[in-house]
Amino acid sequence: MNTSTLNFANMGKKTLLLQQISGKIQAYSALQSVAAPPSGWIKAIRSALGMSLQQLGNKLGVSKQAVLDMENREKEGSITLRSLREIGRAMDMQLVYGFIPHAGSLDALIEKRAMELATQIVLRSANTMQLEDQANSTERIQTAIRERAAVLQQEMPKFLWD
Repeated sequence: MNTSTLNFANMGKKTLLLQQISGKIQAYSALQSVAAPPSGWIKAIRSALGMSLQQLGNKLGVSKQAVLDMENREKEGSITLRSLREIGRAMDMQLVYGFIPHAGSLDALIEKRAMELATQIVLRSANTMQLEDQANSTERIQTAIRERAAVLQQEMPKFLWD
C-alpha cells in the first residue's frame, strides 16, 4: 500500500470510530438536563425504595456506617465508579455513565476547535502579511479561516487538540 492509501484507510477508521462514538453519546444527550438529587443518587434511590442503611449494607457486605460514607462520598463527588457499580448491583440496578459535549455533538466540538485553530493560524499569517504591507481584506481572511477549518475537520490532525 502506498502512503495515500494508508492515510485514506486511517481517515476511514477515524470517521467510523467518530460515527460510532457519536451515536453512543447522542443517546446521553437527553439526560443532559437531568440533575442529580441534592442528597445524591444512592440516598435518593435507597430512600425511595424504603431501604435502610443497614439493609443496603447487608447486601453490600459492609456496615451501615460504610454505606453512609459512600453516600457522602457520592454527594462530594469523590466516590469511585467501582463503588457505584457495586451499590447499583446491590439495589438491582445498573450504573450508566458517559460524556456529553458542551457543543452538543462530537462533530460540533471538532468544528468549534477547528475554527479556533484555523483562526489562530490564519490571523498569525495575516498579521505577518500586514507587517509586510501585504494585508488581506477581512472577507478574504474569513474565507481563509473557513477553508482552513474545513481541512482541519477533514484531516483531524493530532495538533488540533494542543
